[in-house]
Amino acid sequence: MSRSRVEIYDTTLRDGSQLEGISLTVDDKLRIAEQLDWLGVHFIEGGWPGANPKDDEFFQRAPSELKLETSTLVAFGSTRRAHGKVDVDETLDHLVKANTSAVCIVGKSSEYHVVEALRTTLDEGVAMVADSVEFLRNAGLRVLYDAEHFFDGFKDNPEYTLRVLEAAAAAGAETLVLCDTNGGTLPHEVEHIVAEVVKYFGTDGIGIGVHFHDDSGTGVANALAGVRAGATQVQGTINGYGERTGNCNLTAIIPNLSLKMAVDTIPPERMERLTPVSHHVAELVNVTLNPQAAYVGHSAFAHKAGLHTSAIARRKDAYEHVDPEVVGNGTRFVVSELAGRSTLEPKAKALGLDLDGEAIGRVLETLKDLEHRGYHFEAADGSLELLLRRASGWEQDFFRLESFRVITEERGNQSFLTEATIKLWVGEERLIATAEGNGPVNALDTALRRAIGDRHPALARIHLTDYKVRVLDTSRGTGAVTRVLIDSTDGDRTWSTIGVSDNIIEASWQALSESLVYGLLIHE
Repeated sequence: MSRSRVEIYDTTLRDGSQLEGISLTVDDKLRIAEQLDWLGVHFIEGGWPGANPKDDEFFQRAPSELKLETSTLVAFGSTRRAHGKVDVDETLDHLVKANTSAVCIVGKSSEYHVVEALRTTLDEGVAMVADSVEFLRNAGLRVLYDAEHFFDGFKDNPEYTLRVLEAAAAAGAETLVLCDTNGGTLPHEVEHIVAEVVKYFGTDGIGIGVHFHDDSGTGVANALAGVRAGATQVQGTINGYGERTGNCNLTAIIPNLSLKMAVDTIPPERMERLTPVSHHVAELVNVTLNPQAAYVGHSAFAHKAGLHTSAIARRKDAYEHVDPEVVGNGTRFVVSELAGRSTLEPKAKALGLDLDGEAIGRVLETLKDLEHRGYHFEAADGSLELLLRRASGWEQDFFRLESFRVITEERGNQSFLTEATIKLWVGEERLIATAEGNGPVNALDTALRRAIGDRHPALARIHLTDYKVRVLDTSRGTGAVTRVLIDSTDGDRTWSTIGVSDNIIEASWQALSESLVYGLLIHE
């Protein structure tokens, strides 16, 4: 029996960009489209030509700047206006001139919305869809029809929703997309309703698509239910971006369909690109990816409990539902106070460190003592590696701290000046450097670089990307112990380091100095 096939229609550039906090430039949209094509989705919805200058520029630049190999670019719009004419409708005219071979138009399919929102008759609602599809087909375009509010409309008046779909199909639409616009439909309802639509159209060669929002937290489940009922296309977004709570998430839908439901989606050899594309798009939209995101999250295959890591060391599938490498991710052993030898041993082995049982035991005791004092090594991979290396006998020789001093001065014009002086040793040479900064961490960082930068040019590539402080014992007020986490990068890789103290400057120095030591270690 041959595998079934579902088209993947991505609307990150249009529906996904409606997420609060996302504002894509035209260059952003072009780069994301390149990533989607590299992943292998069937359709990329580029935006709504005529709606804003940004989308107009995108469709103008796309033909010359996008070299799509696997994906079809789609322009999005709506049906003609109520009681209007297709040949003078601006929206339809923009679609024809958008330089795409395929278009997708949205139209009302719910009696309630036709009567209350459009304030027109049901017959006119049907005509708006039919006329628009026919006009675009006569212009030589492939047409997909998004039936807005379909599921709510079907529950209220199934006869009318089917009548709208029938009109779109008769006018030449190749795919009828059933939209859960408000996101309130549940999986069992989806499976029943989609099955009714598939049965109604039978073998007429009409594709049935589904488009879900995640307002009820069931967007992915709804998409899978729709495919079970016979849908041949799923519309969604990378990482689930979208208005309100988001659209159904293609980074979960694609592997669920292909790896677990024997449904062909993107090319199998491109499945390993799923995690890199997810992370790349997250960087482009400037929204931090949820580390717990299924399949693609940093923690999706991270194991912390000793029981789990012990089992995985023997059999990878013991606590992993799929091989992480299939989706471009990887197994991670998270080290914390819950760790056992089976967690630390593979971590040390991966670093090329030969630690015997006694050394592993000492590391475990040290780790548990430090975590009891407030350290959090599962969030500080750089500090953990340095801890393991020291257990193997390694000691960093980039510098030895003698002392440092930080002075903050308030000036009369209500400005603050921070100055740091650092005294340290490099080999047998004593070095002293002073620097100003916009705060204690910046001043210390600048002073340290001034002292040893000539000896270690790699420092110029290393810079801080995030600085987080957490108060660990709020009952002590301003005297509480604080935890500082610093994220750093050299442009190629990122790492995190940690410091803990009841003095926030000391905690910051711990995290900062380890960050620079780790960066120098991986370079030198």
